[in-house]
Amino acid sequence: MSSPPQSDIGIVGLGVMGENLALNLDRNGFRVSGFDLDEGKRASFAKRTAATAPRSLQELVSALKPPRVLLVMVPAGAAVDDVLAAVVPLLAPGDIMIDGGNTRFTDTQRRMAALGASGVLYVGAGVSGGEEGALRGPAIMPGGDVQAWERVQPILQAIAARTEDGEPCCDWIGPGASGHFVKMVHNGIEYADMQIICEAYFLMQQVLGLRPAAMSEVFAGWNRGPLSSYLIGITADILAHMDPETGGPLVDLIMDTAEQKGTGKWASQAALDLGVPAPTIAEAVFARTISARRGERASASAVLRGPQMRFDGDAVAFVDKIGQALLAAKICAYAQGFQLLRAAGEEFGWDLPMARIAGLWRAGCIIRARLLEDIGAAFARAPDLPNLLLDAQLAGVMASSHQALRDVVSAAACHGVAIPALMSSLAYYDGLRTARLPANLLQAQRDYFGAHTYERLDREGKFHTRWTAE
Repeated sequence: MSSPPQSDIGIVGLGVMGENLALNLDRNGFRVSGFDLDEGKRASFAKRTAATAPRSLQELVSALKPPRVLLVMVPAGAAVDDVLAAVVPLLAPGDIMIDGGNTRFTDTQRRMAALGASGVLYVGAGVSGGEEGALRGPAIMPGGDVQAWERVQPILQAIAARTEDGEPCCDWIGPGASGHFVKMVHNGIEYADMQIICEAYFLMQQVLGLRPAAMSEVFAGWNRGPLSSYLIGITADILAHMDPETGGPLVDLIMDTAEQKGTGKWASQAALDLGVPAPTIAEAVFARTISARRGERASASAVLRGPQMRFDGDAVAFVDKIGQALLAAKICAYAQGFQLLRAAGEEFGWDLPMARIAGLWRAGCIIRARLLEDIGAAFARAPDLPNLLLDAQLAGVMASSHQALRDVVSAAACHGVAIPALMSSLAYYDGLRTARLPANLLQAQRDYFGAHTYERLDREGKFHTRWTAE
C-alpha cells in the first residue's frame, strides 16, 4: 500500500486564521497538513478542508516534503516559544519555520538568534486582513532568512491578495525581524486611522447631532473620493446597520470601550526608542486606554464641566471640513508610520523597500486605501524621501486641507469634544513646518537645574551657564 503524498506546507494552530489560511492554500492547489493541541479544532479542520490533521507534531513534520515548511499560527508570545521548543528538534537544516502571528519584532530577533546554529530558517511574516483576508487573500509581509524566500515565495504569493493591476500583496521585506516590524507599523497606522474615523463620527454626532443613518451616507460619499479605503467603507456599513431586536442603529447600543492586542503600543514604544515623532499613532493608543476607563469617565462626567455651545454654522460645509481634516490626519499618520520604517531600516540595516511596502498595503490588509497609490508614487519618485509630507503632491494636499483641520480642531475645542488624534495630527504638521521651535528654552531649563549644557547657534561646542548670581 503506497503512502499518501506529502504536503507542501504544515500549519500549527488551527484557530480562525490558521483554518482559513489552510482553505486558501487548498483552493490554490497546495497540499496542506494541520495540527492543533485541541482535538475539536483538528476535527473541524479535517472536515472543512481537504487537508490532513495529524495527531502530533511528529506526525505533522513527517507528513511534509523536504525542505519542510511550517506556518505557525498561534497567539504571539510564549505559545510561539513552546512550538519552537517542540518542533525544532524534529527539523533538519534548511527546513523553514514561518511565524505568521502578530509577534513583537524583538521576539523574532531573539528567536532567529537562537535558531542560528540549528540551520532551521526562520521567517517572521506579518499577515493582515483578518478572517476574510486569510480566506480570500491577505497582505503578507515576510522577512527573515532570505534563503527561505525561494521556497516560500510561490506559496505565499499564491494565497495573497492582488491589487487591481495584478500585483501580489506579498513580497520579501528584508532580513531579521523586518517583516514583523513592518506589520507592527501597519497596525500602528491602523490604530490611528480607526481613531480619526471615530473622531469624525463623534464630531458629527456631538456637534451637529447627526444620526447614524445620515452619517452612513456621509461616509459612503467619502468612500467614492480621495478618502476611499476599506475602513471608510466598513464604517458606512456599520452606521447603516439596524439592530434586529430594537429596530434602532446597532452602533448606538455598543459599549464605548475599545480593546487592544498591543501592536499599536509596540509601534508607539518603537517610535520613542528610535526618536521618531508619531503622536497620532500614540494618541490613538491612549484613546483606547481612556475608553477602557469607563467607570472613571462616568464619575468624572458628573463633576467636570465643559463649554455649553450650540452649533450655528453651515452643517453641510462643516461636514465637508471634517472630511478634509480626516484626509489631512490620515496623511500625517502614514507619514509617521513610514518615517518609523525608515528609522528602523537605518538602525537595523534592513534597507526597507518603501514603495513596495506601500504597494503591499493596497489590497487585502485593513489599511488598504486609495491614498497608498500616491504614497507609493512618492517613494518611487524619491526613494530616500525622509518624510511623506515633503513630497510635492502630498504637500499640496496638506496645503489645501490643513485649514479645514484647524477649523475642525477649533470647533471641537470650543464645543468640548475630545478628538485627540486629529488634534495631535495638526500639532505634528505645525511642528514639522516650524523652522525654530521653543526647545532653545528647554535646553536652558535643563542646563539651569541639571547643568546638562546647551548648544549655541553662533559657535560650535557645549556650553554651561550659571543662571543666577551666588
